[in-house]
Amino acid sequence: MGTAVIPHWIAGARTPGSAASTAPVTNPATGQVTGDVVLATEADVDTAVASAAAAFPAWRDTSLAKRTAVLFRFRELLDARKPELAALITAEHGKVLDDALGEVSRGQEVVEFACGIPHLLKGGFTENASTGVDVHSVHQPLGPVAIISPFNFPAMVPMWFFPVAIACGNTVVLKPSEKDPSAALWIAQLWQEAGLPDGVFTVVQGDKVAVDRLLDHPDVKSVSFVGSTPIARYVYERGTRAGKRVQALGGAKNHMVVLPDADLDLAADAAVNAGFGSAGERCMAISALLAVGGIGDDLVARIAERARTLRTGDGTTGADMGPLVTQVHRDRVASYVDAGEEAGATVVVDGRGVQVEGAAEGFWLGPTLLDHVTQGMSVYTDEIFGPVLSVLRVDSYDEALALVNGNQYGNGTAIFTNDGGAARRFQNEVEVGMIGINVPIPVPMAYYSFGGWKNSLFGDSHAHGLDGVHFFTRSKVVTTRWLDPSHGGVDLGFPQNA
Repeated sequence: MGTAVIPHWIAGARTPGSAASTAPVTNPATGQVTGDVVLATEADVDTAVASAAAAFPAWRDTSLAKRTAVLFRFRELLDARKPELAALITAEHGKVLDDALGEVSRGQEVVEFACGIPHLLKGGFTENASTGVDVHSVHQPLGPVAIISPFNFPAMVPMWFFPVAIACGNTVVLKPSEKDPSAALWIAQLWQEAGLPDGVFTVVQGDKVAVDRLLDHPDVKSVSFVGSTPIARYVYERGTRAGKRVQALGGAKNHMVVLPDADLDLAADAAVNAGFGSAGERCMAISALLAVGGIGDDLVARIAERARTLRTGDGTTGADMGPLVTQVHRDRVASYVDAGEEAGATVVVDGRGVQVEGAAEGFWLGPTLLDHVTQGMSVYTDEIFGPVLSVLRVDSYDEALALVNGNQYGNGTAIFTNDGGAARRFQNEVEVGMIGINVPIPVPMAYYSFGGWKNSLFGDSHAHGLDGVHFFTRSKVVTTRWLDPSHGGVDLGFPQNA
């Protein structure tokens, strides 16, 4: 009782919709319910999509100069006020404030990329392709597009998509995670302050009911999704069956290969940063470290030394690592540690009994390091999405490469070495979409595209970059002839260039 109701944002205003049911939103650092998010009915989704569809014609026809002015204004407001957004993220997700601020800054980079949309939307022109005939191409928006985003990046992941979609002339319906929904409403308000017309950016809260209706709705022209592989496959199959463009980014099991010649201190720092940052709740987290040759004991000792110094606690108090997002998820991650230990892995650093700087009721699991993990253990095969780093010992580069390429996921990977030839060979041979060389989390800049291979991506288009522009537009080719009043007469033959 007494908690805030977290509504939808439709036609430029907060609205509870039918408010048929709600779900609790908690502060993971305290375990306390801080709000109740409304869960959309199919009728609520229809209302949201209708608003986006009604706003589309005018936004599509708004000049590039005016669209760009709104984008620049949004960027300036976001830059000035991003600590507010970071605080919202920490309150509902649990990640530490510095990490939340970094998330917003990375999303802002996509906004900045989208500010260059006039250049990115330029078509081609061919004069006199045939006698007196000119040909040109144009890129036009799709219409209302849907974004279904995950809990782990409530600001950055939506910003992979909506700045480009809006810049291209589309209207957007965002369905955020019901675990941390407030960031989306804050962003909607900011768009309004920036001058975006009502209906161009819409937020519909909800669960599977809302997702399924967005996937089936005939007026939704595309769907952008980030989440687990089983749900990504479901979204892709159902959305494409309904005739939509779909980009569905799935799960990950990111490997970090450390060769014997690597700087082990650099590698240990990177493993800790990439394994335990944001409590491991990143699709680009390193969860499997492959120690090549005889470096395993030395490398594990260096990682353990660093991991034991990390402070786990409330993200607002200066801790290094915050809680997991829910109690259910915390217990699920801990069960993988239990299973790994039972299967014979060595628990070098055990986060299950971590001493925390925060309320005992928080959803805590400290940094956990497992050694002597093998391929058949669930702690290796499954995407855990928590602060659990598994070390596998391998004898050679070829064995490490085979492990990475044999995994069902292909999101991100890294290699640590001082051998340029080995690094070059790895980037060529590895079957993964994003590769770091002495960089543990190779998240591309906004002007490149984000996306994995294999079961980490369903669909042809990656997020942001030129892939994003192509995804959110479709091409027309216009063939034009202006002649004097005379004409060449009737000719039923197939058109030929002359």
